[in-house]
Amino acid sequence: MGSIMADAVEAHDRSRVGDTPSAGWAHGVLSTLDRGQHPGWWHSAVRSTVTYRRRVLSATSRLLPTRRLSLTTSALLALALAGCAGDPAGPGASPASPSSASPSATSSATPGTASASPSQDAAAACVSSTVEAMTPEQRLGQLFMVGFDTNAPLGSLDDLVRGSHVGNVIYLGGWDGADKVTRTSEHLQGLVSGKSTGDAGLLIAADQEGGEVHQLRGEGFTRPPSAKEQATMSSAALTRAATGWARELKAAGVNVNLAPVTDTVPADIGRANEPIGRYGRQYGSDPETVERASTAFLKGMLAGDVEGTVKHFPGLGRIRNNTDFNSTGITDDVTDADDPYLEPFTAGVKAGAGLVMVGSARYSKLDPKVPAMFSAPIVTDLLRGDLGYDGVVITDDVNAQAVRSTPAPQRAVRFIEAGGDIVLTGDASVAPAMIAAVEEEAADDDEFAAKVDASVQRVVALKERMGLLPCSTAKP
Repeated sequence: MGSIMADAVEAHDRSRVGDTPSAGWAHGVLSTLDRGQHPGWWHSAVRSTVTYRRRVLSATSRLLPTRRLSLTTSALLALALAGCAGDPAGPGASPASPSSASPSATSSATPGTASASPSQDAAAACVSSTVEAMTPEQRLGQLFMVGFDTNAPLGSLDDLVRGSHVGNVIYLGGWDGADKVTRTSEHLQGLVSGKSTGDAGLLIAADQEGGEVHQLRGEGFTRPPSAKEQATMSSAALTRAATGWARELKAAGVNVNLAPVTDTVPADIGRANEPIGRYGRQYGSDPETVERASTAFLKGMLAGDVEGTVKHFPGLGRIRNNTDFNSTGITDDVTDADDPYLEPFTAGVKAGAGLVMVGSARYSKLDPKVPAMFSAPIVTDLLRGDLGYDGVVITDDVNAQAVRSTPAPQRAVRFIEAGGDIVLTGDASVAPAMIAAVEEEAADDDEFAAKVDASVQRVVALKERMGLLPCSTAKP
């Protein structure tokens, strides 16, 4: 993967899990092309509102083989009480799919805060009891999403789910026909058990943006138009269309769409922007257009009972080269904490995005030292602090060339250290080493262990609201 593929179709054909030198790059844009075409904040657990309350992160709980999480049900409920009051998310916000929220450490409710409803109490208790019943290995598995290639055998991930307790999967390589996807999804969810995942269902994801990027195709799947075409639709029409697309995904067992693209590509860069502009993945060249269309798409996903993902925070629109294939030409020298290009991400969070994906580009005005996914100033200070998001943060593929100078196991450690939650690796074979590295770091570092605990809580809280836990108050 040392050079850019000149032909997009060739790139798609080489996106098999198991290819070298970086099988996991399949999550990037070229892998999704159609063959025929070229200190934290807590987001409230209330589904119909977006509420932010300061929380205190404790470093006392550790995820170790000899210890259990120190977070108790009462502490979780106290945090739920602290986050219940707030304004509605806005017109059209889905009542069924909030931004992920999860308390991650012991604290007490602020006197005078609103009381949680019985359903909120039940949801908080469900999350707490599920996490506490998990083994340390099962908790760690919740923090990884592995690639499932369309040509791989049906049972190719069985050992990872059952033995390594991996809790999330992404479909890669271009899947033809809803029947095949449905059978695979049913097989994967059939691996869920008390012994494998602590009875927590899997997040099963796909890239279904539209245009040239749609992993699921053929009978049973509508091909969404490109983002630019979607942006010409009224907000109401786009939400209706996206709701239909989401229902197709849901029927095939896909419960997470790694879309919409929330990057703004300036008009003066346009197609010279390799990761987004070249393929028309952007909704527009100004943040107002991107915000309106991406939010309408997201609301449709949520209305169709599929979690949406705003990406690629804090934006890939101003870089030239594709991070999947390059470690140079991927620095944004413009974006800062007050950049209008962040507004579509803020709008997506407020509209109820279940996940935010962080990319691997560099941002000289935010953190010149490391790629975004390894940056605490970007993940913790900007996204969780300034934007007020404490839902699930997921990586772009950690096998991208932009981060390959860091050993694979340490990529997982550094992302969680920065404040992230789910490590996405298209190359499933590296997951066990990554899990082991996170476990080892948690055993040696109390502060890191507390971050692991917080991440597990956020992921399980998302799954509770998706109906993926036996005790979920919501239905899948």
